[in-house]
Amino acid sequence: MKIILCFVIIASVAKTNAEYKNYLGYKLYKAVPTSEDHVNLLLKIQNSGIGEFWTDYYRVGDDVRIMVSPKNEESFLSQLKESKLEAKSIFEDLQQIIDTQNPPANVRNVRSTESFHSMTWDRYYDLEAINTWLDELAAAYPKVVTTVVMGTSVENREIKGIKIDYHPEQTDKKIGFLEGTLHAREWISPATITWIVKEFLTSTDSDVRAFAENLEWHVFPVVNPDGYVYTFTDHRLWRKNRSQANFTTCATNVNDDMSNGVDLNRNFDFVWMTVGASNDPCSNTFAGPSAASEPETRAIQQYMTNLSNHGEIIYYLSFHSYTQLFIVPYSHITTNQVLTANNYANMYEIAIRSAEKVSQRYGTHYRVGISAEVLYPMSGSSFDWVKNHTDAKVSFLIELRDLGEFGFLLPASQIIPNNLEVMDGLIEMDKTTKKLGYYHSRSGSSTILQSVIVVLLGLFVSIVL
Repeated sequence: MKIILCFVIIASVAKTNAEYKNYLGYKLYKAVPTSEDHVNLLLKIQNSGIGEFWTDYYRVGDDVRIMVSPKNEESFLSQLKESKLEAKSIFEDLQQIIDTQNPPANVRNVRSTESFHSMTWDRYYDLEAINTWLDELAAAYPKVVTTVVMGTSVENREIKGIKIDYHPEQTDKKIGFLEGTLHAREWISPATITWIVKEFLTSTDSDVRAFAENLEWHVFPVVNPDGYVYTFTDHRLWRKNRSQANFTTCATNVNDDMSNGVDLNRNFDFVWMTVGASNDPCSNTFAGPSAASEPETRAIQQYMTNLSNHGEIIYYLSFHSYTQLFIVPYSHITTNQVLTANNYANMYEIAIRSAEKVSQRYGTHYRVGISAEVLYPMSGSSFDWVKNHTDAKVSFLIELRDLGEFGFLLPASQIIPNNLEVMDGLIEMDKTTKKLGYYHSRSGSSTILQSVIVVLLGLFVSIVL
């Protein structure tokens, strides 16, 4: 009888933990701290679990998004009022936004006629649908597309991608890599990468054709499969992987499930746990117990090491959301240290021209710079590790739409506009990269004088703005 009762209790707990996190009545607030006292107050609110923050790191003048549950709203507002920090409610019911973000498969966007095999871009797809689509492409384009499994996740899911190679006979390979969904909740990331794949395989535009065919592409729409699945089944706003190795008791107002998982974009073995990362498992920026502790991280590191021995890596593009940025390595440094990356000036120029091109279609503004300037300092990131370890010529972290109006819950109706403007920027990126000589030599690095000029120009622009 005791054994049966124990089983029932365990089953009940498992069922409770598996329930989808509901944000009914949660509000999303926007606050802009105007003093260090305001920043300290927000840190206190975050550490106490009174609010769930969409912003990992914030300073005076930063735009901060905070989710507040109905039970914590009174305490949240009273603390803000006492400190004279104003906050504006953006969403009155976050669950309603979540429910309407991704229309069901039978509710099609009448403005969208885009489809390619089983994929459309008027909704977001789960992991199984994406992986099935990758298999379809390999079957439809057997001479060009090959499915690849990079490794397996904590929960033993395949980290699946494809190789696109129009010239398998070539021995001197130029390589491009597209990385998606390192952070699970950023659904626009795989929706963008799958669009790029479609363009690589179907576009008749000469610039797209050159971009697709001049390199051997390795494309992984979802490198955090466990976390991505979890956003569909349990917790829409989950960020980390699903490791349970560091489980602990969290703050009073924080569900202990938050201690499961490691932020994969803080876990790479490059200046690990230096800045912008946490050693608290209950934090969204938990860097893990050690560098490259996670199987997903190790899979990417090993895969990129193998690729660097196979050919010359021209592009490593890591797609995230939100904030509309082209971030140039390295993310732990300050402005006066930008020359740490040996071809910073060239990468900066490529990013600037890409951002300018993105803006021409819909007026969407992307900023450019190192993370400490345009976002926040961080360490242990994938694109920084790749730049340092493989010397990829162009290694960017690209933060996609929007600027926080919807944030991680970007409506499906914005997928195609986002993809069109991003593709514009990538084509311009490739044109500039070619002009700078990266397709023709293994050097292509900027001179010290070029780098100094770019640094001074960046300082001038920041002063003017």
